[in-house]
Amino acid sequence: MSEKIKINLNRVPMPKQEVAVRRRNFNEVALGYREQQAVEEASRCIQCKKPNCITGCPVGVNIPEFIRAVREGDMPEAVRIIKSTNSLPAITGRVCPQETQCEMVCALNKKGAPIAVGRLERYVADWERSHPEIEERQKKRVTFNGKKVAIVGSGPAGLTCAADLAKLGYEVTIFEALHVAGGVLMYGIPEFRLPKDVVQAEVDYVKSLGVEIKLDHVIGKIATVDELLQNGYDAVFLSPGAGAPMFLNIPGENLSGIYSANEFLTRTNLMKAYRFPEYDTPIKVGRNVAVIGGGNVAMDASRCALRLGAEGVHLIYRRSEVEMPARAEERENAKEEGVIFKLLTNPSRFIEDESGKVKAVECYEMELGEPDESGRRRPIQKPGTEFTMPVDTVIVALGTSPNPIIPSTTKGLEVTKWGTVKADEDNGRTSKGRVWCGGDMATGAATVISAMGAGKRAAADINTYFEG
Repeated sequence: MSEKIKINLNRVPMPKQEVAVRRRNFNEVALGYREQQAVEEASRCIQCKKPNCITGCPVGVNIPEFIRAVREGDMPEAVRIIKSTNSLPAITGRVCPQETQCEMVCALNKKGAPIAVGRLERYVADWERSHPEIEERQKKRVTFNGKKVAIVGSGPAGLTCAADLAKLGYEVTIFEALHVAGGVLMYGIPEFRLPKDVVQAEVDYVKSLGVEIKLDHVIGKIATVDELLQNGYDAVFLSPGAGAPMFLNIPGENLSGIYSANEFLTRTNLMKAYRFPEYDTPIKVGRNVAVIGGGNVAMDASRCALRLGAEGVHLIYRRSEVEMPARAEERENAKEEGVIFKLLTNPSRFIEDESGKVKAVECYEMELGEPDESGRRRPIQKPGTEFTMPVDTVIVALGTSPNPIIPSTTKGLEVTKWGTVKADEDNGRTSKGRVWCGGDMATGAATVISAMGAGKRAAADINTYFEG
């Protein structure tokens, strides 16, 4: 009779900075696995015959195979397996919500903790970055096939599409509106969650495949989509993201001291406001900060405000924590660092002081009713529950929508009532011939990995289109 194999149901903890230290610096919070920890975690994988984790991954990484390579100490093979389908593993290993994707369908999740797929993916990617000779050895020489593709935007969708097309032999040019490549990975996600040198290394990898990146190029102004198609490009992939912030539309929202999360995070992350005066980007953060919203962006803004000197940060969210779209890990980190969650609460107006600056926010309490179209219980105002909170800085983190500059300058490109571009979910094709779209411009604000999946599907379909 064969002896039963004992399975460790507990995952290896991720080493992190101490709370008291990290809440006052912008260094990465999660420190990453060491070799022994990575091998120990990889050894928990039971190598399922039908690995649901692969289908749970939007970019189709062969998760059991790369984990087996880690367990056996064959790191070049682990790198090869991951990068055969995922060109940005150091990024996805840090910010991908694995707990709702590959890890959620892990067989171990039924009785214990699932395999820490993201942490192992990060370990492999960081190992490769410290061994550049491996990356160079694994590159394949590509012969261009004579077709040129223009990609608008260098965020996760654009970089993924560019890398996949370059590997297939296409001559790819990315047009980026900002002065650095990376899109939301650079301007939206804080250094303590996604270091900018990590993003730059992934961008450099995509460039090393032969992809050209043109910075400070606003498509719709410097050239239209039609002009790109008329001037040598055989196809266009639109992935400029969704950079237009959404607001509450309540009285006082234009007072001094109220930021959109987009402006606040762009100034902090991309423009290095946290290193003022070394970088000439001042940013004013008061003693009492209110952040409106419950997603990852709201968590990022709250934790940045603490690090920039706020004494108290209240996160105001109109539903309960169960309905929060933010990752559980980010909620936990925010609470540990001192962010106070003000749940079932909604702002009604902002109150100004004698100088025209915000001094308070008036709120009312909420209760949850029946589920709405999102599947979450609808928040309903409780009458007679108004109260006032003193604040001197407010950050509104309610989501974003696409900038209309491309649709307004592109004939035949259909958009939805929300301003997103109509695109086929399976392949990214739009109503305009030879134009594909993916990422937040097609779906509205979503996750990095979902944008990467869209870029991957579009690249495959562009190739199918030209192969007839």
